[in-house]
Amino acid sequence: MASVTIIEVAERAGVSIKTVSRVLNREPNVREETRERVMAAVHALDYQPSLSARSLAGARSFLIGLLFDNPSPAYVSDIQLGAVSRCRESGYHLTIEPVDAGSPDLERVVRQIVSTLRLDGVILTPPVCDDERVLDVLEKSGTPYVRVAPDRQPDRAARVGMDDWRAAFEMTRRLIELGHKDIGFIQGHPNHGASHLRHEGYLAALSSHGLTPRPGRVKQGWFDFQSGFTCAEELLADADDRPSAIFASNDDMALGVMAAAGRLRIGVPEQLSIAGFDDTPAALTVWPQLTTVAQPIFQMAAAACDLIISGEAREGAAPARLLDFKVIERGSTAGR
Repeated sequence: MASVTIIEVAERAGVSIKTVSRVLNREPNVREETRERVMAAVHALDYQPSLSARSLAGARSFLIGLLFDNPSPAYVSDIQLGAVSRCRESGYHLTIEPVDAGSPDLERVVRQIVSTLRLDGVILTPPVCDDERVLDVLEKSGTPYVRVAPDRQPDRAARVGMDDWRAAFEMTRRLIELGHKDIGFIQGHPNHGASHLRHEGYLAALSSHGLTPRPGRVKQGWFDFQSGFTCAEELLADADDRPSAIFASNDDMALGVMAAAGRLRIGVPEQLSIAGFDDTPAALTVWPQLTTVAQPIFQMAAAACDLIISGEAREGAAPARLLDFKVIERGSTAGR
């Protein structure tokens, strides 16, 4: 069966081929009545516009790149889903490019991606969003980009994020309100800006209540399950000197804490309260369900796409979108 052509769409809608193209490319200055008539024809004929043909017809490629290197599968999944969803709604395509942020070859890899694909913009997640080599390549090539939760030079380019410091402060404050004074903390990957902000928020909340973390109560994690498990084993090793609560910088590490508590036969939340960060699907699949900070990862990715599609992320502009968070209390925390 032959594919439907743009000519057939134009004939059915009673407009020119150029008008159909303008509607499909979401260009302004098209009357709403005309736009509705064209889209009705598109749906009636089940017309599927060619991405390559659209890109040849104008300056845009309708391609957005996503560059990431993140040890949390749940975080990466939500970022991808948010970006894919918004791209589909807007007639764009997302190309996903995993990279190694620690590789000395990163600059060459990014340059190859940019030169091979004519991208309308690039989304960068931590820690790639703070890598000078990546930012320099994109700026030299004139490729717009949006940084998700950057740590350094926040006003260098367009960015989206949330208040990680405040979120960690509020979670720690809630644990203190539940009666916990000895709260362990597991930091995230040291190359991620959010890790430092969450640690600082934790410390600030303790200080605001006249508390300080006891020696050895802060451990270095890597945003993965195994590091959460290892850090928890260290925090819980001495049965006579254990924190009453542990706040992990993401859900993957918090799940590691729960596994370590289970191995040591420590009741959650009766003997140990556990809190995470992100509100990933896994937070609801464990028992007891995990108290956590709901980070709008899906929405941040969608907002990053919006900044590229709208043209706000153009060279020389640095718009910022700050999204809300929410502390969600579930069964893994309880009062002392």
